[in-house]
Amino acid sequence: MRKLIFLLIAVMTVNLSAWAEGKVSFTASAPDAVAIGDQFRLSYTVTTSKIRDFRAPSIKGFDVLMGPSRSQQSSTQIVNGNVTSTNSITFTYILMATTEGSFTLPGATITADGDQMVSNSLKIKVLPADADAGASAGSGGQSGNANNRASSGSSISNQDLFITATASKTNVYEQEAFLLTFKIYTRESQLRFDNVKLPDFKGFHSQEIEMPANAKWTQEHYKGRNYNTTVYRQFVLFAQQSGKLVIEPARFDASVAKAVQSADPFDAFFNGGSNYVEVKKALLTPKITIDVNALPTGKPTNFSGGVGEFSISSSINSKEVKTNDAITIKLIISGTGNLKLITNPDIKFPEDFEVYDPKEDNQVRLTKEGLSGSKVIEYLAIPRHAGTFKIPGVSFSYFDIKSKSYKTLQTEGYEVKVEKGAGNADQVIANFTNKEDLKVLGEDIRYIKINEVTLKTKGDFFYGSLLYWLFYVIPGIAFLVFLIVYHKQAAENANVAKMRTRKANKVAVRRMKLAGKLLSENKKEAFYDEVLKALWGYISDKLNIPLSRLSKDNVEEKLNNFGVDEELIQDFLNALNECEFARFAPGDESQAMDKVYSDSMEVMSKMENSIKR
Repeated sequence: MRKLIFLLIAVMTVNLSAWAEGKVSFTASAPDAVAIGDQFRLSYTVTTSKIRDFRAPSIKGFDVLMGPSRSQQSSTQIVNGNVTSTNSITFTYILMATTEGSFTLPGATITADGDQMVSNSLKIKVLPADADAGASAGSGGQSGNANNRASSGSSISNQDLFITATASKTNVYEQEAFLLTFKIYTRESQLRFDNVKLPDFKGFHSQEIEMPANAKWTQEHYKGRNYNTTVYRQFVLFAQQSGKLVIEPARFDASVAKAVQSADPFDAFFNGGSNYVEVKKALLTPKITIDVNALPTGKPTNFSGGVGEFSISSSINSKEVKTNDAITIKLIISGTGNLKLITNPDIKFPEDFEVYDPKEDNQVRLTKEGLSGSKVIEYLAIPRHAGTFKIPGVSFSYFDIKSKSYKTLQTEGYEVKVEKGAGNADQVIANFTNKEDLKVLGEDIRYIKINEVTLKTKGDFFYGSLLYWLFYVIPGIAFLVFLIVYHKQAAENANVAKMRTRKANKVAVRRMKLAGKLLSENKKEAFYDEVLKALWGYISDKLNIPLSRLSKDNVEEKLNNFGVDEELIQDFLNALNECEFARFAPGDESQAMDKVYSDSMEVMSKMENSIKR
């Protein structure tokens, strides 16, 4: 009997595991870019253990050093009675790039759970070898590490770390969109930014493109050397005036942890002969000059201010209505350009129509070419008299970037038949927008009262009674109390520095609560941004220094002036550095985020008890 029970449990476990495995997938993975001489892994992973007939594609342009090696992974989890089982098998090749160029590896084939499957194809770009790499070799990116070891341990050259600022166009028209990109090029492995100051984009309307939460690093060959690169920030700019506009340099204060050899024999014994030193470097992007051309003369009278490529369409809710019924005309301006900056076209409704302000809805997304999508405008009008009315079409003019000329688009006109409805044109409507004069109608005969009537003695009036005077005295007293409280509150609010200091801890706690929520959702980038806002915002409010004037140096100086313990000051600065460094540091992300969160909460709590204002 016991054997039968164990057998039944085993069968149920297998069935539940098979049910939990879900849909089978077969994927290939490899680096996007490698350099000549680099070794890298090419892996094919299938999420089931029931496989046969694995066949890799023809691998051209690379030397196969090893493979395929097979490895298997499996795990089972039971959470609240739900069984989750995962099984996967991975086939791995070790390849070496031998020829410069771009190569495409077709998908591999396999039979999984009885079905024939094909993996995704891969595109791999092979970069030239470093011009100064010499005999250095190894797997992806190790040539850069060799150069790092050869460079000075106390400095970083401009060829090992720099940031570029590039504009997709340097000759544009007013309101024409172009893309500004800040890109990091580095041969250092442990990099963080202590402070970043971007230009204010004077003369431009700017909108930032949202970047992925986790920066994607790739290899790129630039001026004879291979770098690890990533796009740091991107902005879409619209020039607001003509002439030569300058985008000032951006400043990045970088810190790099570099490995240096130690001459101390005790360090060599206990630390393996190596140590890390933090090297700071200020990076400046080049200044960019944008030639902005004024829009050509001869603008149409109905020019909307639009610059780009657009189209327009219109629709009406009904062409046959009754008086006092609403008519809605919807205009949709679609395309790519400065959509949000376009002025709304005018619709010439008949004079008998009561016209309301248009309702606007921007359904746009930010792209590298500008704002793309549509602008929906709804015009509401109410006819007050019966008849047949003509609503002319809308004329819409804009400057076309491709043809470099003005274009005018025309929508269709509408003929609306209005029939006599309930009420009349002079009636007063609920929103009091009727432009007709109000008329007061008298009453010839008042209604006869048929209920009980209360009679009062002649001369007995409310005027002069106790209740009459209370109606004056009580509001007067209430007004005086309100006036005293208001002046007291106004005096407290007038002391901005005091109010900011009092509320600093509350604001910081609210931000840290949001950071805690982001921590539980494992949103790494948003979490670190929120913790940094909490730390900088707290110390800005506490010291009454604007954020734009804050730096780690003046924070340390001000805290010393307030008599804050030197160790606590260093703890606060370390919390800032740790938060900024953890965004780019490898390792266990959840553990790093937990540590940053707890350290930040602890240092602000200590600071609150230390600073008394």
